[in-house]
Amino acid sequence: MATPSISKARLVFGLYLLVLIVVLELALHYFHLPAWPAFMVMILFFEAHMNRQRAPHLLVGALVGVACYVATVHFVQLAAPTLGLFTAKLLFICLVVYAIVALGEVLPVLFNNYAFLFYLVSGLAARDATLSPAPLTWAAVALGGGALVILGIGVIGRLVAASAAPAAPAPESGAEH
Repeated sequence: MATPSISKARLVFGLYLLVLIVVLELALHYFHLPAWPAFMVMILFFEAHMNRQRAPHLLVGALVGVACYVATVHFVQLAAPTLGLFTAKLLFICLVVYAIVALGEVLPVLFNNYAFLFYLVSGLAARDATLSPAPLTWAAVALGGGALVILGIGVIGRLVAASAAPAAPAPESGAEH
């Protein structure tokens, strides 16, 4: 069995990706924006094998997941006095999960695993005081930063493919017709 080796194209892709990550991280840091939503989009885009047709599902799913977190907070605030905090939270989480599962076949751009993951991580991020809960900001970074990441990965892929393609032979100056 042959030993796997790392291709030059993969190494070059990785270096370009590091540049993209550093530039995005610096820009988000400069504007005091959280980086996690954009980088979650990046990870999930890689998990989708960089399939550009999945980009709308990923970006819209991210927005739906964050929106479901916001809806959970509002529902719990309204229902907790009647149902209790735990029951209100559990009830709405069940509604969101059921909607994702039940409607995933009918509206896959809205209700998908990306929405589920962003819903979960938004809830976790809200617990971390250093992330200062700002769901509208998370949604904007997921959409804008995520779209930039997906576009950037596409550009990197084209650059690497172009540099790996064999050069076309130069036309001979004395070719006979």
